Amino acid sequence: MVIHYKCPNCGADMVFDSNSGKLSCGSCGRKDDIESFPKENILNEFSEGEAVEYHCKNCGAVILTDADTTATKCSFCGAGVVLADRLSGNLAPALVLPFTISKEQATEAFKTWCRNGRLTPKGFMTANRIKSITGMYVPFWLYDLHSAGSVDAVCTKVRTYTRGDYIYTETSYYDVHRGVDLTYRKVPADASEKMDDMLMDKLEPYDYRNLKEFNTPYLAGYIAEKYNYDDKELFPRIKQRVDKYVDSYIKSTTSQYTTTMIKRRNIDTNQKHAYYTLIPVWMVCYDYNKAEHIFAMNGQTGKIVGKPPISYKKVAAWFGGIAGVTFVALKSLALIFGGGF
Repeated sequence: MVIHYKCPNCGADMVFDSNSGKLSCGSCGRKDDIESFPKENILNEFSEGEAVEYHCKNCGAVILTDADTTATKCSFCGAGVVLADRLSGNLAPALVLPFTISKEQATEAFKTWCRNGRLTPKGFMTANRIKSITGMYVPFWLYDLHSAGSVDAVCTKVRTYTRGDYIYTETSYYDVHRGVDLTYRKVPADASEKMDDMLMDKLEPYDYRNLKEFNTPYLAGYIAEKYNYDDKELFPRIKQRVDKYVDSYIKSTTSQYTTTMIKRRNIDTNQKHAYYTLIPVWMVCYDYNKAEHIFAMNGQTGKIVGKPPISYKKVAAWFGGIAGVTFVALKSLALIFGGGF
């Protein structure tokens, strides 16, 4: 089923506006609250066949998508459409984190980020080769978890002192036990096979205080994907991540010791709840030196991650500058100490 949101004033298509948090009409400027949007202005059209071919309600053009797309735009008239039949049943998100950064803001933020690249080529820093910038809702699972268990360790305290002409080192050993009872809320893991996991992890953190109950108007004007992995399939990955949090917590409780060696570790992490959530990401395709570079931007905070090209001339100059400063510093010390340095 294809969904269009029509302006009650002029009949034009409305899209979600990241600045106001409302449905907005680009034609007459009207804005409507999502919760109170008139149902008579929501137009539905059922798809044909096996739900892989849809028709735009505006121009009648065929909308072809892959099987994972849940929201897109008509290639002919540009209307934002939501494919509601792919957002029902087990595929219905529980929560959505709306975009708070507009396309214009994302473009300017990316240009600023490029200009701040001290080691990028000069041509790259002009930021005038943005090939495309796409607002996308990426499917995530947010996990509530509980970790319980016990840890036994051998810790040491090392003390050094001087008596007469001798320096002594004293090492004391301690048997240390820690009981662990930790709760984690909304630990994220992206559930799309198309997205790079490391790239998505680096976009964190998100402010989950702005989470909303899912409603299809939030997707209007953006692209959205459905999950490829359910919460059970992703749990081993999230457990591995939480194990690092647990180890870090245990380490923080033994900071008064010089060294800590774990003898026995028994941690049981259980999933209490998982929320299927759509997270906002701007995907930037940048054309430089006959190659495409892909960057991702947090659609809520503007944080950018990706690998920009590196100017090896700038790298060499940078290291040369450090070497020169170091040489000058050593020469100055030699003069101060009369050449004895």
